[in-house]
Amino acid sequence: MEPVGPHVRPASTADLPELADVAARTFPLACPPSAAQADIAAFIAEHLSQQRFAEYLTDPDRDVLVALDALDEGRITGYAMLVRGAPEDPDVARVVLARPALEVSKIYVLPERHGGGASAALIAQALTIARDTGCRSAWLGVNQQNARAQRFYAKHGFAVEGTKTFHLGAAVEKDYVLVRPL
Repeated sequence: MEPVGPHVRPASTADLPELADVAARTFPLACPPSAAQADIAAFIAEHLSQQRFAEYLTDPDRDVLVALDALDEGRITGYAMLVRGAPEDPDVARVVLARPALEVSKIYVLPERHGGGASAALIAQALTIARDTGCRSAWLGVNQQNARAQRFYAKHGFAVEGTKTFHLGAAVEKDYVLVRPL
C-alpha cells in the first residue's frame, strides 16, 4: 500500500475555527526570537482570527488553501494564503518584475507535522494556481532569520531578489523577498 500524503483543498467557512487555531499556533514559529509576545498576539488577533479568515474567503483576489492530514481524521495541518495583484510595497515592486505575479502571503504547517509533505503540497498547489491564472512569477517574504523556511523555498525554486520591511507591533523586521519565475 502506498503512503497517504496530505490533501490540499480550498478552505471553506466550515474550516474557520480550525483554520484560525492553526494560524495562531503556527505564526509564532516564523517570528524571530526577539519578537515580543504581545506583538505576536496582537498580529494574530488582527490578521488571523476567524472573522479575518471569513473576510479572506470572500475576497476575489485571495485563495486560502488548507492541507488535511489523511492519517489524523482529515484535520487541518497547515494552510496557505495566496494574493493576486500587483505588489503594493515599493521594495517588492522593484524586484518582482515578471507580472502578473502571485504572492504566497502565508504558508504555515503545524510543527508536529513538519517534514510530512504538507508544506510541499501547499506550495505545489500555490504554484499550480499561479500558472493556471496566467501569472509569470510567484513571490513571498520570509524573515531573514528563518533559515529553515529559506531552505524550503530555495528547494522549490525561489531565490532572494531583495528585501522589504515587515511591521510586527513596534518592531520593524527585515524580510527577504523571494521570487520564482513560472
